[in-house]
Amino acid sequence: MCGIVGYIGKRNVVPVLLYGLQRLEYRGYDSAGIAVLEKEENRIIVEKQVGKIRDLQEYLWNKKIEGHVGIAHTRWATHGPPTIENAHPHISRKGTIAIVHNGIIENYLELRKELIEKGYKFRSETDTEVIAHLLEEEYEENLLKTVFKVIEKLEGAYALGIISTYEPDKIIGVRKGSPLIVGVGKGENLIASDIPAVLEYTKDIIALDDEEISVLKKDSVEIYGFNGAKKEKKTFHVTWDVSIAEKGGFKHFMQKEIHEQPRTVGDTITGFSSQDIENLFSSIKDINRIVIIACGTSFHAGLVGKFWIEKFARVPVEVDYASEFRYRDYILNRKTLVLGISQSGETADTRFAMLDATKKSGAKTLALVNVVGSSLSRESDFVLYTYCGPEIGVAATKTFTAQLVVLYLFSLKLAQYRGLLSEEDFKQKYKELLHIPSVIEEVLKKDDEIKNISYRYMNAKDFLFLGRGINYPIALEGALKLKEISYIHAEGYPAGEMKHGPIALIDENMPVVVVSPKDSLYEKTLSNIQEVKARKGKVISVATDGDKSMKEISDEVIYIPEVKDELYPIVTIVPLQILAYHIATLLGKDVDQPRNLAKTVTVE
Repeated sequence: MCGIVGYIGKRNVVPVLLYGLQRLEYRGYDSAGIAVLEKEENRIIVEKQVGKIRDLQEYLWNKKIEGHVGIAHTRWATHGPPTIENAHPHISRKGTIAIVHNGIIENYLELRKELIEKGYKFRSETDTEVIAHLLEEEYEENLLKTVFKVIEKLEGAYALGIISTYEPDKIIGVRKGSPLIVGVGKGENLIASDIPAVLEYTKDIIALDDEEISVLKKDSVEIYGFNGAKKEKKTFHVTWDVSIAEKGGFKHFMQKEIHEQPRTVGDTITGFSSQDIENLFSSIKDINRIVIIACGTSFHAGLVGKFWIEKFARVPVEVDYASEFRYRDYILNRKTLVLGISQSGETADTRFAMLDATKKSGAKTLALVNVVGSSLSRESDFVLYTYCGPEIGVAATKTFTAQLVVLYLFSLKLAQYRGLLSEEDFKQKYKELLHIPSVIEEVLKKDDEIKNISYRYMNAKDFLFLGRGINYPIALEGALKLKEISYIHAEGYPAGEMKHGPIALIDENMPVVVVSPKDSLYEKTLSNIQEVKARKGKVISVATDGDKSMKEISDEVIYIPEVKDELYPIVTIVPLQILAYHIATLLGKDVDQPRNLAKTVTVE
């Protein structure tokens, strides 16, 4: 869950590396560092700092480091705490090889012991330093051949960036299980963990597949498989601009991304029909079971998707955490569709669970991702995209609502192909969905109103979120958003389960956020709110416009426009995102980079 960037070309490399790190800081922000090949003296200069990228920038401000080849890294700690010693890049004993690494080397203790017996001394507690020393130990006149030898010894998932004084005219990138892309420029080339890091310099990208190695010189890119065979890889051109990844006048990326949802929902609705869906649905129309696997926010989207798929397509659906599914004795067959949801398309648990499912059972696989060319999109039989552009804030917002849109349209199309929904009915439901961006715009106008509510509840120690039916997963997601960015303990529950345990927690100090639109389960939810009030709990309701009963029984009401029952989740989540955002910012928290979290979890 770290960020890698490397550059070779004509520019002074330090500003390029720092720019790339800024674009990758969502992947890790415990520490950061750069390694630059100073060609004149043929030495590697390494500079590192604990903390954010800005701490590294300030540290480098008056240092004159010049070179045209370098690698950089922003870290999310796995092996060893955030310290200067543990920060990347790591350098070999003689200072001849520097390396940056994203992933985990599972057998590093064994390798470390072997190297210590050979006289190597370790400066850090990381698994990465092992690779730097191994490369030096194995080097014999050819860096690429040395890399091939070393990767045979490594177990685990990793992406590597390597430079060496032995061969100062190249950067080597290695990918196994962790994302790595190549940016192909004119007289300059780059490697990075994600596309935004290179967009200032090129929009032509090569997405490395698993077990591939890239050799970059300033005027050439070569790709090899782990078997040593040279490969021909096509570039793809990125259509979105780096400006999409800027804050655009908003205080935080999260705030910007919440307010982008009318556009991203609209783009995803339009984009769904432009994809190659004919082959997908003709291939899966006879499946008899769907298993959705995901993590975090994507898991909650899967729970909503279950309601829609079972309602419209009449296919039984299971939703499981990818991290648990992979290690269960699951039962799949060729009539099963495994649907993996991941914003980045790089989530390790989801990727490996999908790969295992295919190998063991022959089940068909479908990826729902936001990043074109991501690992999950390439490894699955079929792929559906959301159209959100880069999401920089660690707490997912716009990608969640876009995932819901895709799952809704997927369920309708599957129902249509199975003969359960007419063309006319599909068009009517599609038309209703087209109104959702304008409905979200109306909710966003309540930002100040929700901020005022946040003032009154920002000091609460615990929150309870309740919802029924299709809005129960929205309660889970609302609780997740709050605890992710404010660090306030929050739990989501089905409203009907409250009296089976959580009701014991309710008192005059407990805010209870209830997702309570006027849908088919409205009366049941109203009854649950009365149970909360009887215990002196403070009720914050998300209710449908004009609902006077909810106003009478609640302490606070956030009204939303009326929509069809099945479409409420795409709307009800928005005020909960805004509530979490304002509570966290009022408490002075860093909402874009909450502690201990990273945007893309590429390690188990």
